[in-house]
Amino acid sequence: MRSLLHRIGTDTRYLIISFPLAVIAFCLMVVGLTAGVGTVIVWIGVPILAATVMLARGFADLERRMLPEVLGRRVARPRYRRVPRDAGFFRRVVNPLTSGQSWLDLLYGIVNLPVAIVTFCLTVTWWAGAVFGLTYPIYGWILERIPDNNNLPELLGLGDSVLVGVIFTTAIGVLFAVTLPVVVRGAALVQSGLSRAMLTGMAESHERDDLTRTGEPLTFADWVRDHPAAFTD
Repeated sequence: MRSLLHRIGTDTRYLIISFPLAVIAFCLMVVGLTAGVGTVIVWIGVPILAATVMLARGFADLERRMLPEVLGRRVARPRYRRVPRDAGFFRRVVNPLTSGQSWLDLLYGIVNLPVAIVTFCLTVTWWAGAVFGLTYPIYGWILERIPDNNNLPELLGLGDSVLVGVIFTTAIGVLFAVTLPVVVRGAALVQSGLSRAMLTGMAESHERDDLTRTGEPLTFADWVRDHPAAFTD
């Protein structure tokens, strides 16, 4: 039971936090991409686009930090292209634009919002239904006595008695509570599945290539040592 409650809490926290992050990221990505593309002809758009993809990388890193708790396994950080030591100012500015993962981070910040809206709404709806229904016997007797209160049991032809209304609403709450773990877990897996595919897919592919080449699994410390550019600009 404790592990189930922990899982529900973890998935709920992940989905609740992901929604505002998705809204903020979407607004920044759309504004930055529009401004950058619109002014790239006069070169002002180049640093704007570079700043936008760096913001996208920051949001992607936040998401990657939350994924292990939801997935139950660590995720790899992609290999972003490192700035050459002798690079000039302009080369350093445009360097984030030369990494394919940077554009995936940017795209994720845009396409993630619709998914986050759906998963957030499902989570809030199921939690509200469960809490409202399970606590209805405490205050439902008052609500059911309100004049001209045409509740659902009455519309379904089950009668308009206070007892029927309380029992019916409580039963709905029990249904929400029983299905809550499945719905919240499913929403979390959908959300994290999109994140994993777009934010860690390339890195995991590189790790599989390393495993194939060496013939033995690499530890995370080994991977960091062999690929320092993955943790630098």
